Amino acid sequence: MFRPLYLLPICFFFSAPAYAQSGFQTDAPHAVIIDAASGEVLFEKDARNPMPPASMTKIMTVELVFEALKDGTLSSQTEFTVSEDAWRRGGVSSGSSTMFLKVGSKASVADLLKGVIIQSGNDACIVLAEGMAGSEEAFAQRMTERARAMGLTTATFRNSTGWPHPEHEISALDLAKLAQKQIEGFPEFYPLYAERSFTWNGIKQNNRNPLLGRLTGADGMKTGSTEASGYGLVGSAKRGEDRRIIVINGLDSQSSRRETATRLMEAAFSQFRVYDLHAQGEVLGEVDVYMGKAPKVGVALTENIRKGLPVADRKNVKSEIVYTAAKAPIVKGDVVAQLKISLPDRPDATYDLVATSDVKRKGMFSRAWAGLLANIRG
Repeated sequence: MFRPLYLLPICFFFSAPAYAQSGFQTDAPHAVIIDAASGEVLFEKDARNPMPPASMTKIMTVELVFEALKDGTLSSQTEFTVSEDAWRRGGVSSGSSTMFLKVGSKASVADLLKGVIIQSGNDACIVLAEGMAGSEEAFAQRMTERARAMGLTTATFRNSTGWPHPEHEISALDLAKLAQKQIEGFPEFYPLYAERSFTWNGIKQNNRNPLLGRLTGADGMKTGSTEASGYGLVGSAKRGEDRRIIVINGLDSQSSRRETATRLMEAAFSQFRVYDLHAQGEVLGEVDVYMGKAPKVGVALTENIRKGLPVADRKNVKSEIVYTAAKAPIVKGDVVAQLKISLPDRPDATYDLVATSDVKRKGMFSRAWAGLLANIRG
């Protein structure tokens, strides 16, 4: 007979990751911190629900341009003509952020990228979209398709600029993942985000990212604001070998965005870490074997387990082996148990544990004797 479920504590204790319920808080209605190297979420607050991203959309617009430049289908010297539509909806007469492109003029992809990234020019976005896809609508469809292919399941784009649209949305977490993938995928182009100013048609505009020059290691990425979205920011900074990415949105002023972003990014480095909890192949203990020639078998992990945790909570994570007595015969590598990681403020996480050796089944006489003893005890 099989024994009931076992919860076998093992001697590894770590802390739970801090989310909005932890000691750290932020005024931003939407917020997330991720570690760029691992993708681990270090903190989040309403970060998984879609929201209007305003001009933070332009990171995806830039993604498609970077991709075309990298695969050779577009050159940085390619010139696109400024259509009347791009000028009306994104130029100076639109009242929105603009590169100050003149209708009928031409601009290179290199300059248009600076107009998008540094100046947040809506006209530059539309010109790129029309030049690359024939229309902004077709380009926006490409943006959505590309986002979904990247695993950004909350993303739906209806334009290249972030102009308000009821169906134009993405979650804060997916924006952070987009930033992570872009930084990793286009290291040759990413430094554009750190440029402090750009001049076009004699008009100099400064980069709108409030972290640049204010916070150590800050080198990107993009602000956004509309009445529907509030004030938001995708920010990135690197200190030593560590890079953190933050996203905030829904704040009520530029000053609030600046102060909130600064505090969140400072906390990202000082209050959170990514910990290697367990390693692939690590033997974590033994489990009982029913009708086996060996009474127990060792169990090990098939993957590395890393978790983003607040430094103050490190001691609170609990790891347990969960199993029902494994039935012989067992082949090395068979899944015979699970490791349960208990994390405050998060659902438990489970990982497969596999046998570290073969265990043969007992002979007929031994099985009969064991069954008899089990019946007597039962």
